Amino acid sequence: MSNETDFAAGTERAPVVVDELAYLPATEALRRFRDRSLSPVELMTAVIERAEAVEPRVNCLAERIYDEAMAGARAAEARYAGKGDAPRPLEGLAVATKEEQPIAGRITSEGSVPFAAEVADVTHPVVERVLAAGGIVHARTTTPEFSCAAFTRSELWGITRNPWNLAFSPGGSSGGAGAALAAGSTTLATGSDIGGSIRIPASFTGTVGFKPPYGRVPALAPFNLDTYCHDGPMARTVADCVLLQNVLAGPHPLDGVSLSPKLVLPTAPEGIEGLRVALSITLGDWLVDPEVEANTRAVADALRAAGAIVEEVPVNITRRDVLDTALIHFGAIFGSWVRGVAEEHGDRLNAYTLRFVEETVAATERGGLLEGLEREAAIHAEVGQLLDRYDVLLCPTVGIPAYLADDDYTSTKVTINGVELEHYLEASLTTVFNIASRCPVLSVPSGHASSGVPTGVQIVGRFYDDATVFRVAAALERVRPWDYVGAGIPAL
Repeated sequence: MSNETDFAAGTERAPVVVDELAYLPATEALRRFRDRSLSPVELMTAVIERAEAVEPRVNCLAERIYDEAMAGARAAEARYAGKGDAPRPLEGLAVATKEEQPIAGRITSEGSVPFAAEVADVTHPVVERVLAAGGIVHARTTTPEFSCAAFTRSELWGITRNPWNLAFSPGGSSGGAGAALAAGSTTLATGSDIGGSIRIPASFTGTVGFKPPYGRVPALAPFNLDTYCHDGPMARTVADCVLLQNVLAGPHPLDGVSLSPKLVLPTAPEGIEGLRVALSITLGDWLVDPEVEANTRAVADALRAAGAIVEEVPVNITRRDVLDTALIHFGAIFGSWVRGVAEEHGDRLNAYTLRFVEETVAATERGGLLEGLEREAAIHAEVGQLLDRYDVLLCPTVGIPAYLADDDYTSTKVTINGVELEHYLEASLTTVFNIASRCPVLSVPSGHASSGVPTGVQIVGRFYDDATVFRVAAALERVRPWDYVGAGIPAL
């Protein structure tokens, strides 16, 4: 089966009634909470009702925490009424957190049957900051097992589907987060990204996902020391993504590599007149579906209309070199951990997890840590030299609109433009910027494919220049909006 020939797949289904409050932007909700034209209880009720209506089809929630959420909404309502402490930055907003990010006292299984009863004894800094800012965790979102795939399905939770077309996956590993946002099952969401796990779901679900530069958002040991690993915000609008990122960023005592001082992004970024944007459709030799390319070029045209100077540029990075480099890195760190689990529980793990172990073991046998670092240095140099001449780089997030939901790609090959890829991950242009991990990268919607599934572009910034990335994205949203209202809501 080929992604190239199945984009129109889908099934007839009766529409689910939509309460558009469920899609209210977080920034607008906060404004209405403050002027008392909307209660956090009303919004939470709408979000939960929408989640319950669509969840049987989408299957993006690993855990529902509704009773506690409603209690939190009532407490937030009291704060806005002047009873008790003043409202905090996320006061009363529904935030779905990735199940991979542990909450002390709650199960954190990472989508794995052997860990289905594993109770966490620590809360991830990202979740800690959401709660401290008044965000209400009403649900936790699905992932593939151990977040080691770019689709979201597991033996523990089943298949998570794309709200725009249930035949397709919302991507992975933060696929549950992207699907929840697109389905109206949350207002904000958290994700994590080791090879594209925030940006791939953002692209496939038409949402906004930010991979911060390494160290910007604190994480837990030992993977906080892995330069490929990033935790970050997901949302439906750029302003909402800024709102959550400003809560998540900053140094943390549990993470010695978290950056100080805290960077606060501007909430009203200036325009992009005169900014230099490098456009690359293929990043070297990536294959890109014609619909993805057309949508990427439309984004480039929109940025030109907003005043940016957009130039198409050659880039000398190859998809196979990036994948091989990443597999060496994974094999030394993340893959090594999964390999240990597989040695004990192999017969209970998903087939794609075992394949990941095989691939990372083979990669480390072909090349050691030093070779991997040399490969990474060459990719860093290519990206760094390009961004020395331009303010940002624009490229597709993934070369296809989406992966199929009912496939784990252990044997299926992805075909793009008549060419069969050796590995399904070669369709994604994201891992380059886990290697060049100091680049801030925002995936934003670029349009839709004929299947109805969204497509996305990456806005890649210079090392640690987060503000310019959001500045470009905000300008794009102004001239080419992707609002989740009316016909812009998935017809579930």
